[in-house]
Amino acid sequence: MSEKFESLDRKAEEAKLGGGQKRIDAQHAKGKLTARERLHFLLDEGSFEEIGMLVTHRSTNFGLDKQQFLGDGVVTGYGKVNGRLVYVFSQDFTVLGGSLAEAHATKICKIMDLAAQNGAPVIGLNDSGGARIQEGVVSLGGYADIFYRNVQASGLVPQLSAIMGPCAGGAVYSPALTDFIFMVEGTSYMFVTGPNVVKTVTHEEVSSEELGGASTHSTKSGVTHFSCANEIACIDAMKRVLSYVPQNCEEQAPSVPYTAGNESRPALDQIVPDNPNLPYDMKEVIANTIDEGSFTEVHAQYAENMVVGFARLAGKSIGIVANQPAYLAGVLDIDASNKAARFVRFCDAFNIPLLVFEDVPGFLPGTDQEWNGIISNGAKLLYAFSEATVPRVTVITRKAYGGAYDVMNSKHIGADMNFAWPGAEIAVMGAKGAAEIIFRKEIKDASDTEAKLKEKEAEYAELFANPYNAAARGYVDEVIKPHQTREKLIRAFEMLKNKVVNTPKKKHGNIPL
Repeated sequence: MSEKFESLDRKAEEAKLGGGQKRIDAQHAKGKLTARERLHFLLDEGSFEEIGMLVTHRSTNFGLDKQQFLGDGVVTGYGKVNGRLVYVFSQDFTVLGGSLAEAHATKICKIMDLAAQNGAPVIGLNDSGGARIQEGVVSLGGYADIFYRNVQASGLVPQLSAIMGPCAGGAVYSPALTDFIFMVEGTSYMFVTGPNVVKTVTHEEVSSEELGGASTHSTKSGVTHFSCANEIACIDAMKRVLSYVPQNCEEQAPSVPYTAGNESRPALDQIVPDNPNLPYDMKEVIANTIDEGSFTEVHAQYAENMVVGFARLAGKSIGIVANQPAYLAGVLDIDASNKAARFVRFCDAFNIPLLVFEDVPGFLPGTDQEWNGIISNGAKLLYAFSEATVPRVTVITRKAYGGAYDVMNSKHIGADMNFAWPGAEIAVMGAKGAAEIIFRKEIKDASDTEAKLKEKEAEYAELFANPYNAAARGYVDEVIKPHQTREKLIRAFEMLKNKVVNTPKKKHGNIPL
Protein backbone atom coordinates (compact mmCIF):
# COMPACT_ATOMS: atom_id res chain seq x y z
CA MET A 1 0.00 0.00 0.00
CA SER A 2 2.84 2.42 0.82
CA GLU A 3 4.23 1.93 -2.71
CA LYS A 4 0.86 3.00 -4.15
CA PHE A 5 0.87 6.10 -1.98
CA GLU A 6 4.41 6.92 -3.10
CA SER A 7 3.40 6.48 -6.73
CA LEU A 8 0.46 8.85 -6.25
CA ASP A 9 2.72 11.41 -4.59
CA ARG A 10 5.15 11.22 -7.51
CA LYS A 11 2.37 11.75 -10.01
CA ALA A 12 0.99 14.70 -8.06
CA GLU A 13 4.44 16.28 -7.91
CA GLU A 14 4.88 15.71 -11.64
CA ALA A 15 1.56 17.40 -12.38
CA LYS A 16 2.44 20.38 -10.20
CA LEU A 17 5.77 20.86 -11.99
CA GLY A 18 3.94 21.34 -15.26
CA GLY A 19 6.32 21.47 -18.18
CA GLY A 20 9.40 21.25 -16.01
CA GLN A 21 11.42 23.61 -13.86
CA LYS A 22 13.25 25.22 -16.79
CA ARG A 23 10.03 26.31 -18.42
CA ILE A 24 8.69 27.57 -15.12
CA ASP A 25 11.84 29.64 -14.63
CA ALA A 26 11.36 31.07 -18.12
CA GLN A 27 7.78 31.98 -17.19
CA HIS A 28 9.02 33.90 -14.14
CA ALA A 29 11.67 35.65 -16.24
CA LYS A 30 8.86 37.17 -18.32
CA GLY A 31 7.19 38.57 -15.20
CA LYS A 32 4.49 35.91 -15.22
CA LEU A 33 3.29 33.60 -12.47
CA THR A 34 2.73 29.92 -13.08
CA ALA A 35 -0.77 28.45 -13.35
CA ARG A 36 -0.67 27.17 -9.78
CA GLU A 37 0.83 30.34 -8.35
CA ARG A 38 -2.08 32.29 -9.80
CA LEU A 39 -4.53 30.01 -8.04
CA HIS A 40 -2.56 30.38 -4.82
CA PHE A 41 -3.01 34.16 -4.86
CA LEU A 42 -6.64 34.01 -6.05
CA LEU A 43 -8.10 31.49 -3.62
CA ASP A 44 -8.35 31.43 0.16
CA GLU A 45 -5.45 29.55 1.68
CA GLY A 46 -6.00 25.81 1.80
CA SER A 47 -9.36 25.95 0.02
CA PHE A 48 -8.37 24.66 -3.43
CA GLU A 49 -9.55 21.21 -4.46
CA GLU A 50 -8.16 20.08 -7.78
CA ILE A 51 -10.17 18.04 -10.26
CA GLY A 52 -8.57 16.08 -13.10
CA MET A 53 -4.93 16.31 -11.99
CA LEU A 54 -4.03 12.99 -13.66
CA VAL A 55 -5.81 13.58 -16.97
CA THR A 56 -3.62 13.26 -20.07
CA HIS A 57 -4.29 13.63 -23.78
CA ARG A 58 -5.04 10.57 -25.89
CA SER A 59 -3.64 11.71 -29.23
CA THR A 60 -0.59 10.01 -30.71
CA ASN A 61 -0.17 12.06 -33.88
CA PHE A 62 2.92 14.13 -34.65
CA GLY A 63 4.92 12.89 -31.69
CA LEU A 64 2.32 13.64 -29.02
CA ASP A 65 2.68 10.05 -27.78
CA LYS A 66 6.13 11.07 -26.53
CA GLN A 67 4.85 14.22 -24.76
CA GLN A 68 2.54 13.11 -21.99
CA PHE A 69 1.93 15.69 -19.25
CA LEU A 70 -0.39 15.13 -16.31
CA GLY A 71 -3.26 17.64 -16.34
CA ASP A 72 -2.89 18.31 -20.09
CA GLY A 73 -1.96 21.97 -19.70
CA VAL A 74 -4.77 23.21 -17.47
CA VAL A 75 -5.32 23.15 -13.71
CA THR A 76 -9.00 22.87 -12.80
CA GLY A 77 -10.96 22.69 -9.57
CA TYR A 78 -12.87 24.67 -6.99
CA GLY A 79 -12.08 26.74 -3.93
CA LYS A 80 -13.16 29.85 -2.08
CA VAL A 81 -12.62 33.58 -2.54
CA ASN A 82 -13.27 35.47 0.68
CA GLY A 83 -15.17 32.46 1.99
CA ARG A 84 -17.41 32.06 -1.07
CA LEU A 85 -17.34 29.09 -3.46
CA VAL A 86 -15.90 29.58 -6.97
CA TYR A 87 -14.94 27.23 -9.79
CA VAL A 88 -11.65 27.90 -11.56
CA PHE A 89 -9.45 26.83 -14.42
CA SER A 90 -5.90 28.04 -14.93
CA GLN A 91 -4.14 27.30 -18.22
CA ASP A 92 -0.48 26.28 -17.99
CA PHE A 93 1.62 27.78 -20.77
CA THR A 94 4.60 25.61 -19.74
CA VAL A 95 2.74 22.52 -21.00
CA LEU A 96 2.47 22.42 -24.78
CA GLY A 97 2.02 26.20 -24.78
CA GLY A 98 -1.22 25.84 -22.83
CA SER A 99 -2.81 24.72 -26.10
CA LEU A 100 -6.38 23.52 -25.98
CA ALA A 101 -7.44 20.10 -27.20
CA GLU A 102 -9.88 17.33 -26.29
CA ALA A 103 -8.79 16.45 -22.73
CA HIS A 104 -7.92 20.06 -21.87
CA ALA A 105 -11.37 21.24 -23.03
CA THR A 106 -13.16 18.39 -21.25
CA LYS A 107 -11.63 19.46 -17.94
CA ILE A 108 -12.78 23.06 -18.43
CA CYS A 109 -16.28 21.93 -19.45
CA LYS A 110 -16.51 19.78 -16.31
CA ILE A 111 -15.79 22.84 -14.16
CA MET A 112 -18.35 24.96 -16.01
CA ASP A 113 -21.02 22.27 -15.67
CA LEU A 114 -20.41 22.05 -11.93
CA ALA A 115 -20.61 25.84 -11.61
CA ALA A 116 -23.95 25.96 -13.42
CA GLN A 117 -25.38 23.06 -11.43
CA ASN A 118 -24.24 24.40 -8.06
CA GLY A 119 -24.77 28.11 -8.68
CA ALA A 120 -21.29 29.58 -8.21
CA PRO A 121 -19.06 31.89 -10.30
CA VAL A 122 -16.61 30.60 -12.93
CA ILE A 123 -13.16 32.16 -13.13
CA GLY A 124 -10.93 31.46 -16.12
CA LEU A 125 -7.21 32.29 -16.04
CA ASN A 126 -6.29 32.22 -19.72
CA ASP A 127 -2.71 31.69 -20.90
CA SER A 128 -2.75 29.65 -24.08
CA GLY A 129 -1.20 29.56 -27.51
CA GLY A 130 -4.56 28.55 -28.96
CA ALA A 131 -5.85 25.32 -30.46
CA ARG A 132 -3.51 22.32 -30.41
CA ILE A 133 -2.79 21.88 -34.09
CA GLN A 134 -1.72 18.24 -33.69
CA GLU A 135 -5.26 17.26 -32.66
CA GLY A 136 -6.94 18.98 -35.60
CA VAL A 137 -10.70 19.44 -35.57
CA VAL A 138 -10.96 17.87 -32.10
CA SER A 139 -9.39 21.08 -30.75
CA LEU A 140 -11.96 23.19 -32.54
CA GLY A 141 -14.73 21.04 -31.14
CA GLY A 142 -13.30 21.57 -27.67
CA TYR A 143 -13.54 25.34 -28.08
CA ALA A 144 -17.13 25.08 -29.28
CA ASP A 145 -18.03 22.93 -26.26
CA ILE A 146 -16.72 25.71 -24.00
CA PHE A 147 -18.47 28.49 -25.97
CA TYR A 148 -21.78 26.67 -25.64
CA ARG A 149 -21.37 26.45 -21.89
CA ASN A 150 -20.41 30.13 -21.67
CA VAL A 151 -23.74 31.00 -23.26
CA GLN A 152 -25.75 28.59 -21.12
CA ALA A 153 -24.13 30.00 -17.97
CA SER A 154 -24.62 33.63 -19.06
CA GLY A 155 -26.96 35.37 -16.64
CA LEU A 156 -27.03 32.22 -14.51
CA VAL A 157 -23.68 32.56 -12.71
CA PRO A 158 -21.06 35.31 -12.94
CA GLN A 159 -18.21 34.53 -15.36
CA LEU A 160 -14.85 36.29 -15.09
CA SER A 161 -11.91 35.94 -17.48
CA ALA A 162 -8.32 36.98 -16.80
CA ILE A 163 -5.98 37.13 -19.79
CA MET A 164 -2.58 36.26 -18.34
CA GLY A 165 -0.70 35.69 -21.60
CA PRO A 166 -1.55 35.09 -25.25
CA CYS A 167 -5.16 34.63 -26.27
CA ALA A 168 -5.54 34.32 -30.03
CA GLY A 169 -7.84 32.98 -32.71
CA GLY A 170 -10.87 31.04 -31.49
CA ALA A 171 -9.59 31.29 -27.91
CA VAL A 172 -10.73 34.91 -27.65
CA TYR A 173 -14.40 34.10 -27.97
CA SER A 174 -14.79 32.34 -24.64
CA PRO A 175 -13.59 35.41 -22.69
CA ALA A 176 -15.72 37.61 -24.95
CA LEU A 177 -18.79 35.63 -23.89
CA THR A 178 -18.07 36.10 -20.19
CA ASP A 179 -19.16 39.03 -18.04
CA PHE A 180 -15.84 40.76 -17.36
CA ILE A 181 -12.39 40.56 -18.91
CA PHE A 182 -9.20 41.48 -17.04
CA MET A 183 -5.88 41.98 -18.85
CA VAL A 184 -2.29 42.45 -17.68
CA GLU A 185 -0.26 45.27 -19.19
CA GLY A 186 2.78 44.17 -21.14
CA THR A 187 2.30 40.40 -20.89
CA SER A 188 -1.19 39.65 -22.20
CA TYR A 189 -2.86 40.18 -25.55
CA MET A 190 -6.00 39.19 -27.45
CA PHE A 191 -6.65 39.12 -31.17
CA VAL A 192 -8.47 37.03 -33.75
CA THR A 193 -5.50 37.11 -36.16
CA GLY A 194 -1.93 37.86 -35.14
CA PRO A 195 0.53 40.45 -36.49
CA ASN A 196 1.99 38.09 -39.11
CA VAL A 197 -1.40 37.33 -40.66
CA VAL A 198 -2.35 41.01 -40.53
CA LYS A 199 0.86 41.90 -42.38
CA THR A 200 0.24 39.24 -45.02
CA VAL A 201 -3.37 40.22 -45.68
CA THR A 202 -3.45 44.00 -45.15
CA HIS A 203 0.30 44.85 -45.31
CA GLU A 204 0.02 46.61 -41.94
CA GLU A 205 3.07 46.52 -39.66
CA VAL A 206 1.83 46.14 -36.08
CA SER A 207 3.16 44.57 -32.89
CA SER A 208 1.23 42.15 -30.70
CA GLU A 209 0.94 44.86 -28.02
CA GLU A 210 -0.38 47.47 -30.48
CA LEU A 211 -2.77 45.02 -32.09
CA GLY A 212 -4.27 43.44 -29.01
CA GLY A 213 -2.53 44.49 -25.80
CA ALA A 214 -4.20 45.58 -22.58
CA SER A 215 -3.87 49.26 -23.44
CA THR A 216 -5.43 48.79 -26.87
CA HIS A 217 -8.41 46.83 -25.60
CA SER A 218 -9.03 49.03 -22.56
CA THR A 219 -9.00 52.33 -24.50
CA LYS A 220 -9.83 51.67 -28.17
CA SER A 221 -11.91 48.53 -28.58
CA GLY A 222 -13.46 48.26 -25.15
CA VAL A 223 -12.96 44.49 -25.23
CA THR A 224 -11.37 44.44 -21.79
CA HIS A 225 -13.02 45.94 -18.73
CA PHE A 226 -9.94 46.15 -16.50
CA SER A 227 -6.31 46.84 -17.45
CA CYS A 228 -3.98 45.86 -14.60
CA ALA A 229 -0.33 46.70 -13.94
CA ASN A 230 0.66 43.13 -13.10
CA GLU A 231 -0.81 39.71 -12.37
CA ILE A 232 -1.23 40.28 -8.64
CA ALA A 233 -3.14 43.51 -9.34
CA CYS A 234 -5.26 41.58 -11.86
CA ILE A 235 -6.14 38.90 -9.32
CA ASP A 236 -6.94 41.55 -6.69
CA ALA A 237 -9.25 43.31 -9.17
CA MET A 238 -11.13 40.07 -9.83
CA LYS A 239 -11.59 39.46 -6.09
CA ARG A 240 -12.88 43.00 -5.65
CA VAL A 241 -15.48 42.60 -8.41
CA LEU A 242 -16.63 39.30 -6.91
CA SER A 243 -17.29 41.08 -3.61
CA TYR A 244 -20.14 43.07 -5.23
CA VAL A 245 -21.94 40.24 -7.03
CA PRO A 246 -24.09 37.33 -5.85
CA GLN A 247 -23.19 33.69 -6.40
CA ASN A 248 -25.92 33.25 -9.01
CA CYS A 249 -29.05 34.82 -10.48
CA GLU A 250 -31.30 33.58 -7.68
CA GLU A 251 -29.38 35.20 -4.85
CA GLN A 252 -29.13 38.80 -3.73
CA ALA A 253 -25.88 40.72 -3.94
CA PRO A 254 -23.77 40.54 -0.77
CA SER A 255 -23.81 43.41 1.71
CA VAL A 256 -21.40 44.54 4.39
CA PRO A 257 -22.24 45.76 7.91
CA TYR A 258 -23.24 49.42 8.04
CA THR A 259 -24.14 51.74 10.92
CA ALA A 260 -26.40 54.63 9.98
CA GLY A 261 -25.27 58.13 10.91
CA ASN A 262 -25.48 61.63 9.53
CA GLU A 263 -26.14 61.01 5.85
CA SER A 264 -26.05 64.66 4.76
CA ARG A 265 -23.24 65.47 2.31
CA PRO A 266 -22.76 69.28 2.12
CA ALA A 267 -19.91 68.88 -0.41
CA LEU A 268 -22.51 67.97 -3.06
CA ASP A 269 -23.92 71.51 -2.90
CA GLN A 270 -20.65 72.90 -4.30
CA ILE A 271 -19.86 70.56 -7.20
CA VAL A 272 -22.12 71.71 -10.06
CA PRO A 273 -21.06 75.17 -11.35
CA ASP A 274 -23.59 77.96 -11.73
CA ASN A 275 -22.69 78.35 -15.40
CA PRO A 276 -24.50 75.48 -17.20
CA ASN A 277 -21.78 75.39 -19.86
CA LEU A 278 -18.94 74.63 -17.46
CA PRO A 279 -17.91 71.00 -16.83
CA TYR A 280 -17.54 69.20 -13.52
CA ASP A 281 -16.43 65.70 -12.55
CA MET A 282 -19.35 63.34 -12.03
CA LYS A 283 -17.03 61.02 -10.11
CA GLU A 284 -16.98 63.63 -7.35
CA VAL A 285 -20.76 63.37 -7.14
CA ILE A 286 -20.51 59.58 -6.97
CA ALA A 287 -17.75 59.64 -4.33
CA ASN A 288 -19.74 62.02 -2.11
CA THR A 289 -22.91 59.92 -2.37
CA ILE A 290 -21.80 56.32 -1.87
CA ASP A 291 -20.08 54.61 1.06
CA GLU A 292 -16.57 55.98 1.31
CA GLY A 293 -14.02 54.24 -0.91
CA SER A 294 -16.50 51.68 -2.25
CA PHE A 295 -16.57 52.65 -5.94
CA THR A 296 -14.98 50.22 -8.40
CA GLU A 297 -15.14 51.61 -11.91
CA VAL A 298 -15.65 49.30 -14.89
CA HIS A 299 -14.28 50.23 -18.34
CA ALA A 300 -12.56 53.24 -16.74
CA GLN A 301 -10.46 54.10 -19.81
CA TYR A 302 -13.09 53.47 -22.48
CA ALA A 303 -15.92 55.79 -23.58
CA GLU A 304 -15.11 58.16 -20.74
CA ASN A 305 -18.23 60.26 -21.34
CA MET A 306 -20.04 57.46 -19.51
CA VAL A 307 -19.08 56.21 -16.05
CA VAL A 308 -20.18 52.75 -14.89
CA GLY A 309 -19.15 50.67 -11.91
CA PHE A 310 -20.01 48.98 -8.65
CA ALA A 311 -20.37 50.68 -5.28
CA ARG A 312 -22.04 50.29 -1.91
CA LEU A 313 -24.77 52.40 -0.42
CA ALA A 314 -25.42 51.83 3.29
CA GLY A 315 -23.44 48.61 2.92
CA LYS A 316 -25.51 47.25 0.04
CA SER A 317 -24.16 46.56 -3.44
CA ILE A 318 -25.41 48.78 -6.29
CA GLY A 319 -24.50 49.41 -9.92
CA ILE A 320 -23.90 53.00 -11.03
CA VAL A 321 -24.42 54.45 -14.51
CA ALA A 322 -23.57 58.13 -14.93
CA ASN A 323 -22.95 60.71 -17.65
CA GLN A 324 -19.57 62.42 -17.34
CA PRO A 325 -19.80 66.19 -18.08
CA ALA A 326 -16.00 66.45 -17.84
CA TYR A 327 -15.60 64.41 -21.06
CA LEU A 328 -17.41 65.34 -24.30
CA ALA A 329 -19.93 67.19 -22.10
CA GLY A 330 -21.39 63.81 -21.11
CA VAL A 331 -23.09 63.18 -24.46
CA LEU A 332 -24.34 59.76 -25.44
CA ASP A 333 -22.48 58.22 -28.35
CA ILE A 334 -22.06 54.70 -29.77
CA ASP A 335 -19.35 53.54 -27.39
CA ALA A 336 -20.94 55.06 -24.29
CA SER A 337 -24.31 53.49 -25.12
CA ASN A 338 -22.80 50.03 -25.60
CA LYS A 339 -20.70 50.33 -22.46
CA ALA A 340 -23.65 51.31 -20.30
CA ALA A 341 -26.11 48.85 -21.88
CA ARG A 342 -23.92 45.85 -21.18
CA PHE A 343 -23.35 46.93 -17.58
CA VAL A 344 -27.07 47.53 -17.00
CA ARG A 345 -27.90 44.06 -18.30
CA PHE A 346 -25.29 42.45 -16.05
CA CYS A 347 -26.68 44.20 -12.98
CA ASP A 348 -30.22 43.26 -13.91
CA ALA A 349 -29.25 39.61 -14.45
CA PHE A 350 -27.73 39.39 -10.99
CA ASN A 351 -30.21 41.42 -8.90
CA ILE A 352 -27.97 44.44 -8.38
CA PRO A 353 -30.01 47.68 -8.02
CA LEU A 354 -29.19 50.49 -10.44
CA LEU A 355 -28.44 54.11 -9.59
CA VAL A 356 -28.25 56.60 -12.47
CA PHE A 357 -26.71 60.08 -12.29
CA GLU A 358 -27.92 62.08 -15.27
CA ASP A 359 -26.39 65.13 -16.89
CA VAL A 360 -26.80 64.62 -20.62
CA PRO A 361 -27.12 67.28 -23.36
CA GLY A 362 -28.20 64.68 -25.95
CA PHE A 363 -26.69 62.31 -28.48
CA LEU A 364 -23.41 63.14 -30.21
CA PRO A 365 -24.16 64.54 -33.70
CA GLY A 366 -22.12 63.94 -36.84
CA THR A 367 -21.71 61.71 -39.87
CA ASP A 368 -19.31 59.36 -38.06
CA GLN A 369 -21.94 58.56 -35.43
CA GLU A 370 -24.84 58.30 -37.87
CA TRP A 371 -23.00 56.14 -40.41
CA ASN A 372 -21.76 53.80 -37.70
CA GLY A 373 -25.22 53.25 -36.26
CA ILE A 374 -25.86 55.61 -33.35
CA ILE A 375 -29.57 54.87 -33.84
CA SER A 376 -29.36 51.12 -33.22
CA ASN A 377 -26.52 51.44 -30.71
CA GLY A 378 -28.28 54.12 -28.70
CA ALA A 379 -31.35 51.90 -28.74
CA LYS A 380 -29.36 49.19 -26.93
CA LEU A 381 -29.16 51.34 -23.82
CA LEU A 382 -32.84 52.20 -24.11
CA TYR A 383 -33.62 48.49 -24.41
CA ALA A 384 -31.39 47.53 -21.48
CA PHE A 385 -33.02 49.98 -19.07
CA SER A 386 -36.52 49.17 -20.32
CA GLU A 387 -36.15 45.44 -19.68
CA ALA A 388 -34.41 45.80 -16.31
CA THR A 389 -36.57 44.74 -13.37
CA VAL A 390 -34.18 45.52 -10.50
CA PRO A 391 -34.78 48.63 -8.36
CA ARG A 392 -33.89 51.66 -10.52
CA VAL A 393 -33.36 55.20 -9.23
CA THR A 394 -32.29 58.29 -11.19
CA VAL A 395 -30.84 61.59 -9.99
CA ILE A 396 -30.84 64.43 -12.54
CA THR A 397 -27.99 66.69 -11.51
CA ARG A 398 -28.18 69.22 -14.34
CA LYS A 399 -29.14 68.68 -17.99
CA ALA A 400 -31.64 66.15 -19.29
CA TYR A 401 -32.20 67.04 -22.93
CA GLY A 402 -34.00 65.41 -25.82
CA GLY A 403 -34.22 61.69 -26.42
CA ALA A 404 -31.24 61.19 -24.13
CA TYR A 405 -33.51 62.21 -21.22
CA ASP A 406 -35.77 59.28 -22.09
CA VAL A 407 -32.89 56.83 -22.49
CA MET A 408 -31.12 57.62 -19.20
CA ASN A 409 -33.54 55.66 -16.99
CA SER A 410 -36.45 58.08 -17.17
CA LYS A 411 -39.75 57.46 -15.43
CA HIS A 412 -41.30 56.66 -18.80
CA ILE A 413 -39.16 53.54 -19.31
CA GLY A 414 -39.76 52.08 -15.87
CA ALA A 415 -37.55 53.89 -13.39
CA ASP A 416 -38.93 53.51 -9.87
CA MET A 417 -37.85 56.82 -8.37
CA ASN A 418 -36.56 59.97 -10.08
CA PHE A 419 -35.00 62.83 -8.16
CA ALA A 420 -33.76 66.15 -9.52
CA TRP A 421 -31.52 68.82 -8.10
CA PRO A 422 -32.92 72.39 -8.13
CA GLY A 423 -30.72 73.46 -11.06
CA ALA A 424 -31.82 70.58 -13.30
CA GLU A 425 -32.97 71.43 -16.84
CA ILE A 426 -35.43 68.99 -18.38
CA ALA A 427 -36.33 69.95 -21.93
CA VAL A 428 -36.20 68.97 -25.58
CA MET A 429 -33.05 71.05 -26.02
CA GLY A 430 -31.12 73.96 -24.52
CA ALA A 431 -32.89 77.29 -24.07
CA LYS A 432 -30.88 79.11 -26.76
CA GLY A 433 -31.51 76.53 -29.48
CA ALA A 434 -35.17 76.22 -28.56
CA ALA A 435 -35.69 80.00 -28.62
CA GLU A 436 -34.08 80.27 -32.06
CA ILE A 437 -36.61 77.77 -33.42
CA ILE A 438 -39.78 78.72 -31.56
CA PHE A 439 -39.39 82.48 -31.81
CA ARG A 440 -37.60 82.63 -35.14
CA LYS A 441 -39.98 85.11 -36.73
CA GLU A 442 -40.15 87.42 -33.71
CA ILE A 443 -36.37 87.49 -33.44
CA LYS A 444 -35.94 88.09 -37.16
CA ASP A 445 -38.43 91.01 -37.14
CA ALA A 446 -36.97 92.63 -34.02
CA SER A 447 -34.91 95.82 -34.38
CA ASP A 448 -32.34 94.34 -31.99
CA THR A 449 -32.21 90.64 -32.80
CA GLU A 450 -29.56 89.86 -30.18
CA ALA A 451 -31.59 91.42 -27.37
CA LYS A 452 -34.77 89.71 -28.55
CA LEU A 453 -32.98 86.34 -28.65
CA LYS A 454 -31.80 86.77 -25.07
CA GLU A 455 -35.29 87.79 -24.00
CA LYS A 456 -36.88 84.73 -25.56
CA GLU A 457 -34.09 82.48 -24.33
CA ALA A 458 -34.81 83.67 -20.78
CA GLU A 459 -38.55 83.09 -21.34
CA TYR A 460 -37.97 79.50 -22.42
CA ALA A 461 -35.45 78.89 -19.65
CA GLU A 462 -37.87 80.12 -17.00
CA LEU A 463 -40.36 77.49 -18.10
CA PHE A 464 -38.05 74.53 -18.76
CA ALA A 465 -34.58 75.20 -17.28
CA ASN A 466 -35.77 73.90 -13.94
CA PRO A 467 -37.22 70.60 -12.74
CA TYR A 468 -40.55 71.87 -11.45
CA ASN A 469 -42.56 71.52 -14.64
CA ALA A 470 -41.52 67.85 -14.89
CA ALA A 471 -42.24 67.39 -11.18
CA ALA A 472 -45.72 68.85 -11.63
CA ARG A 473 -46.43 66.10 -14.16
CA GLY A 474 -44.98 63.37 -11.94
CA TYR A 475 -41.98 62.72 -14.19
CA VAL A 476 -39.78 63.69 -11.24
CA ASP A 477 -40.81 62.36 -7.83
CA GLU A 478 -39.04 65.00 -5.78
CA VAL A 479 -36.80 68.00 -6.23
CA ILE A 480 -34.09 67.68 -3.60
CA LYS A 481 -31.12 69.69 -2.42
CA PRO A 482 -27.83 68.05 -3.43
CA HIS A 483 -26.73 67.43 0.16
CA GLN A 484 -29.90 65.35 0.72
CA THR A 485 -29.05 62.95 -2.10
CA ARG A 486 -27.44 60.16 -0.09
CA GLU A 487 -30.18 60.07 2.50
CA LYS A 488 -32.93 60.04 -0.14
CA LEU A 489 -31.22 57.25 -2.07
CA ILE A 490 -30.73 55.06 1.00
CA ARG A 491 -34.42 55.37 1.83
CA ALA A 492 -35.51 54.80 -1.77
CA PHE A 493 -33.50 51.61 -2.20
CA GLU A 494 -34.63 50.34 1.18
CA MET A 495 -38.23 50.91 0.12
CA LEU A 496 -37.62 49.08 -3.18
CA LYS A 497 -35.73 46.08 -1.80
CA ASN A 498 -38.68 43.69 -2.21
CA LYS A 499 -39.61 44.88 -5.70
CA VAL A 500 -41.15 42.18 -7.92
CA VAL A 501 -41.95 42.58 -11.61
CA ASN A 502 -43.87 39.92 -13.52
CA THR A 503 -42.72 40.17 -17.13
CA PRO A 504 -44.69 38.83 -20.12
CA LYS A 505 -44.09 35.17 -20.89
CA LYS A 506 -41.88 34.91 -23.96
CA LYS A 507 -38.74 33.17 -25.12
CA HIS A 508 -36.66 36.37 -25.15
CA GLY A 509 -36.70 39.84 -26.63
CA ASN A 510 -34.75 40.98 -29.67
CA ILE A 511 -32.25 43.62 -28.54
CA PRO A 512 -31.07 45.78 -31.49
CA LEU A 513 -27.63 44.22 -32.01
